[in-house]
Amino acid sequence: MIKITLPDGSFKEFEQGVTPYEVAQSISEGLARNVLVAKVNDVMVELDRPINEDASLVLFTWNDREGKDTFWHSSAHLMAAAIEELYPGVKFGIGPHIETGFYYDIDFMDYPISADDFPKIEKKMQELASQKIRFIRKDVCKKDAIDYFTKKGDEYKLELIDGLEDGNITFYESGAFTDLCRGPHLHDTSVIKAIKLLKTAGAYWRGDEKRKQLTRIYAVTYPKKKELDEYLALLEEAKKRDHRKLGKEMELFTFSQRVGAGLPLWLPKGAALRDRLEQFLRKVQKQYGYQQVITPHIGNVNLYKTSGHYAKYGADSFRPITTPQEGEEYFLKPMNCPHHCEIFASRPRSYKELPLRLAEFGTVYRYEQSGELHGLTRVRSFTQDDAHLFCTSDQIKEEFCKVIDIILYIFKTLKFENYKAQVSLRDPNNKSKYIGTDENWEKAQNAIIEAAAEKGLNTVEVEGEAAFYGPKLDFMVKDAIGREWQLGTVQVDYNLPERFELEYTDADGQKKRPVMIHRAPFGSMERFVAVLLEHTGGNFPLWLTPDQVVILPISEKYMDYANKVKAALDEFDLRATIDERNEKTGRKIRDAETAKIPFMLIVGEKEEADGTVAVRRHGNVNDGTMPLNDFVQLINGAIKEELA
Repeated sequence: MIKITLPDGSFKEFEQGVTPYEVAQSISEGLARNVLVAKVNDVMVELDRPINEDASLVLFTWNDREGKDTFWHSSAHLMAAAIEELYPGVKFGIGPHIETGFYYDIDFMDYPISADDFPKIEKKMQELASQKIRFIRKDVCKKDAIDYFTKKGDEYKLELIDGLEDGNITFYESGAFTDLCRGPHLHDTSVIKAIKLLKTAGAYWRGDEKRKQLTRIYAVTYPKKKELDEYLALLEEAKKRDHRKLGKEMELFTFSQRVGAGLPLWLPKGAALRDRLEQFLRKVQKQYGYQQVITPHIGNVNLYKTSGHYAKYGADSFRPITTPQEGEEYFLKPMNCPHHCEIFASRPRSYKELPLRLAEFGTVYRYEQSGELHGLTRVRSFTQDDAHLFCTSDQIKEEFCKVIDIILYIFKTLKFENYKAQVSLRDPNNKSKYIGTDENWEKAQNAIIEAAAEKGLNTVEVEGEAAFYGPKLDFMVKDAIGREWQLGTVQVDYNLPERFELEYTDADGQKKRPVMIHRAPFGSMERFVAVLLEHTGGNFPLWLTPDQVVILPISEKYMDYANKVKAALDEFDLRATIDERNEKTGRKIRDAETAKIPFMLIVGEKEEADGTVAVRRHGNVNDGTMPLNDFVQLINGAIKEELA
């Protein structure tokens, strides 16, 4: 008999060779119906994998992340099987699960492929799924694996096999389709009920622009049609909220091929919005003792060699800039932190100056491949709301608490109400890959955990996710339609102070190394504006929105009064424009709704005679007619409440 320990600490005894599915059956028939995959002694396995020794066991259903990942990975194999049957001779790259759904990179050879082919592929997938085809795992020696895919003529799989060690190669068979795969997989295809192919995209093999471009097909599957329908409705809502679409409609930013891919151009309204965000954070940072600095957009290549960024970002950076002086090279700045280290080192420092908090809205440059660029969320030039805190190890916890306060204030003000924090710790079983002493790591990790607990954060601790130079705290935010984004990072760094030999004089007169904390509540201005656009659907908070008020004269006769209203609003520092077009009022209202302008003031003969304005809010809310001073009190009160 062997002992199987369950997640709650209880255990059951079974005959040797029991499978995870049989254990699920022994617990309940309901669990057996719903279980999709298992983890035995921290190794993910199929439900029919025999267990031959005492083991810990975790069973996963569709409600678990691991269950969804396995469901979608198996669905990728199902899609590949359908495509191979419909398009004989095609070649396959990789087909992983992703956050929602899966994709497969495919060389379709001479077959034309487009969204018009999706219904045919979906129908074939449904047909195969209904056949309850088993996923069968097979251990294969390297020679046999090479022979199989050589005979099949699939050079992509052969290249993958070349990087694998003999004895660690497995195939998965599902009907007539065989794939190179680590697994695990579903027991069979019968649980895959609802199928939707979503889109195609180009994908260079292994991410190399010099290699062949394959066709990437994105798709999603569900165990119930209702869940698929809900997801497709979510996608439609996401399209409406797409920051690229809203940014164009609201005239916030644009891109130009003449300027260059991935280099955003901020239009007047977008620049003003971004400036307000910066001023908002500057004001908060000033209250917490931050000092603004400004650093150049380039630096000598030796600066980034010292910091290690040259080795890390060299392949993903723009080429070095040469000068007329032989051997002199500069680099477009990939990070702000090396410059801030040099500011710290610019003169002797005392413990009395610590913590020293240096902040900068610093623009950095990284060469993203063209296929990776996406609106403002993935660009080649972006501005980080960067700050670097130089402190003693005893000050880490207090500084983390203060940074958490700043981040939570930002979330509250901008109505990000659903968030969690991940504490990324070092791997206790592999300490050799981290820099710094055990004492410093323990102190830093405990400081982060305690700070998060004191602030009441919903946290998850993940071992092995820390950077080699220190633990960190990442904030994951869900937007208005449930998508998760990473916003806000706080990170301890023992590495850069060592590399730059930073020192301060302690109270005992001894030279000591400071600890460095990186933090960026927004992350980058570009990405944050994109996330905020999609979170709000373009309906920014009143204090932030580019145009707070649009004045709509019902005809040219009332332009003089409209200008008087605007002048009065200008005196109260309210952002107002006048729609001077010779259009009907209804058309002007519709256009103001599209532009997401919070307030419309309609003025005509009666309003001019009475010195009033007819107030209409975005979303077809009519506030009626009121004196202009009453409207000013209304809008200022709303702004004050938002920033409270």
